[in-house]
Amino acid sequence: MSTSPSSSAHAARQALAGRLRELRLDAGLSGRDIAAACGWHPAKSSRLENAKTSPTDDDLRAWCRACGAEDQVADLIATSRTVESMYVQWRRLQRTGLRRLQESYLPLYERTRRFRVYSTRVMPGVLQTEDYARSLLSVIAGFRGLPDDAAAAARARAARSQIIYRAGHEFALLLEEDVLYYRYGDTSVLAEQLDHLLAAMRLPNVSLGVIPRTALRTMWGQETFTMFDDQRVHVELLTAKVTVTQPSELQTYARAFAALGALAVYGRPARDLIAAAIHSLR
Repeated sequence: MSTSPSSSAHAARQALAGRLRELRLDAGLSGRDIAAACGWHPAKSSRLENAKTSPTDDDLRAWCRACGAEDQVADLIATSRTVESMYVQWRRLQRTGLRRLQESYLPLYERTRRFRVYSTRVMPGVLQTEDYARSLLSVIAGFRGLPDDAAAAARARAARSQIIYRAGHEFALLLEEDVLYYRYGDTSVLAEQLDHLLAAMRLPNVSLGVIPRTALRTMWGQETFTMFDDQRVHVELLTAKVTVTQPSELQTYARAFAALGALAVYGRPARDLIAAAIHSLR
């Protein structure tokens, strides 16, 4: 796996820039020729070809017109819009409030049949109790300087998480052991959350694995990520959410999830680790 999840978006930008370069070369034009035809400074042609500047829809139309490749416009615009949606800053996503962000994911959750979640810092959202979610979301709102609608957002997350009890959805969840100890809210909030984990493990459509701190690592830890079927992956960074849809990268995340899953313990050993975390709160 790449060293940075945002490399998916960077690679896609580079690929789009490469397509622009190929169109120019196929047309037998120089960067200055493109600039003259499009009415902009030659430096802009270079920035577009080297992925230093993201092209607008009008930039793509002008480039294709200069290269005599108007038939490529629609595809390039669609590609560019996909690239720009891959890496989205949390501030943009959360500007209308945390509650609306939680609600916006509901259609994706409803159509997903197989969830795979690897979590390094917090409980997977689909397993969070409302109190745990409220405490966590309040911390997020405070750090990011957002209006604190954590209570409403937690209710929305809890409502969305009811999907775990519906037929037709499978959940494979992996937690680093440290997640069992990170506290959001007081000890009673974490104790209730850990009890909820134990209850969720009994659901027939849930596989919950815990990766012990002492596990011999044959796969290094990653950023928290969620796989929705084999269609997309959401990777959570401090500043942004990265959406991965490229088939080769989806396969890499699937391989990473399988490798991390091989490090985890399940069933009784996992329950013992959770019970130890509960005992530490007393």
